[in-house]
Amino acid sequence: MNCWHCENPVEELFCGFCHSLQAPPSDFFAIFGIPKALGLDVNDLQARFYKLSRVLHPDHYSRKSDTERECSNQATAKLNDAWRTLRDPVARAEYVLSLEGLEVAEQKSKDVPPELLEEVFEMNMALEELRMGDASARPALVDAKKKFIGLREQIDLGLANLFTRYDLTQDRAILSEIRNTLNRRNYIRNLVQEVEKELV
Repeated sequence: MNCWHCENPVEELFCGFCHSLQAPPSDFFAIFGIPKALGLDVNDLQARFYKLSRVLHPDHYSRKSDTERECSNQATAKLNDAWRTLRDPVARAEYVLSLEGLEVAEQKSKDVPPELLEEVFEMNMALEELRMGDASARPALVDAKKKFIGLREQIDLGLANLFTRYDLTQDRAILSEIRNTLNRRNYIRNLVQEVEKELV
């Protein structure tokens, strides 16, 4: 890519020759100037975010050219999107999967993981009883919620291990395993939300 102002080759947000701000890269990792990885130091990411937020803020470009003002607006919007995505481990993993063409599936209630069939059946029975006015079903739902939250926490620990393995090897088979784990996590998250909605 060449600088819009001096036409010299440029690989960063600012031209190394004329120092003009460039249009932001589409890649969220690139805007932070870090390599693609699933395991990130969130404190470092936050420090980079605050520093870039100050540098890219549109107020600094109010008297610059139309092109630089537009680059500032685009870069600020892209930086905010990148921060929201990369600071959250699950959103970060889904983003990396999307970069590699491995989208996480939307989890439907009929797609019950086999190992959860019994728990989901019991939860659905308790939900139905509560909706029909049987308050005695509430403790069973409270227990189900605790169990599913515990399962989600176990999945998160497993994901952290998978993230480390992927960052070390860049093995695509591990990405597929991460996708399957995220699909299961999303299903459990939906169960927790369904129970919470009824327990309010």
